[in-house]
Amino acid sequence: MSERIYTAGLVVIGDEILSGRTHDKNIAQVASWLQVQGIRLAEVRVVPDVVERIVEAVNALREQNDYLFTTGGIGPTHDDITVDAVAEALGVGVVVHPEARAMLERYYGSRGLEVTEARLRMARVPEGAELIPNRMSGAPGIKIGNLHLMAGVPHITAGMLDALTGTLDGGAPLLSETIGCWTAESEVADILREAEKAHESCQIGSYPFFREGRVGANFVIRSTDADELKSCVDSLCDGLATAGFDFTPGGI
Repeated sequence: MSERIYTAGLVVIGDEILSGRTHDKNIAQVASWLQVQGIRLAEVRVVPDVVERIVEAVNALREQNDYLFTTGGIGPTHDDITVDAVAEALGVGVVVHPEARAMLERYYGSRGLEVTEARLRMARVPEGAELIPNRMSGAPGIKIGNLHLMAGVPHITAGMLDALTGTLDGGAPLLSETIGCWTAESEVADILREAEKAHESCQIGSYPFFREGRVGANFVIRSTDADELKSCVDSLCDGLATAGFDFTPGGI
């Protein structure tokens, strides 16, 4: 476990996301999974099914981060162009991976189905790539360098993430605690600022809400250091109590 902070970028690919027809769930699940691996999601870009836009996003984020993930566009149809775009970004060709082809043949063969040309598209990878196992549909994800190409369907993405668990270098996992308070965040802004200022390795996020006709906020304290996190939580709670605010450990 390293003290340095590892980061990742994420490119979400698909016209259906930008049109609103499909509601993305992968950003949250990738971000949560990365935190457990000791990697922070630093930036997300959502791009259409356009090769030039995918190439631009991939090249920008892969150079700025330790890792880059993509979701979407690795299926069997004509608009599944992620493999081609990533190959172009890396300056390599596209090949049919023999192991991926064998996986598809086993998967569809066990169901009495033929591996058509369309289905065989899911065995295409940028030259030099490795595979990310996919227990759900047989079509694997793709790993090449620090890039990880995954499905757009959330439950399939989850399986690919599970297959990657523990395989990436990362730093200390980001820990968090939540304190809830029935008050406008502006009323406690100084208390939040002072608690964070006194604990340099901690960050405090404030998330206001309106429920039951009342204004409140949840304060999420994050740190990679468990002792500093506890100290910051204690300081925040002391500050809220001293100022006369009731608070709820664990959030509201």
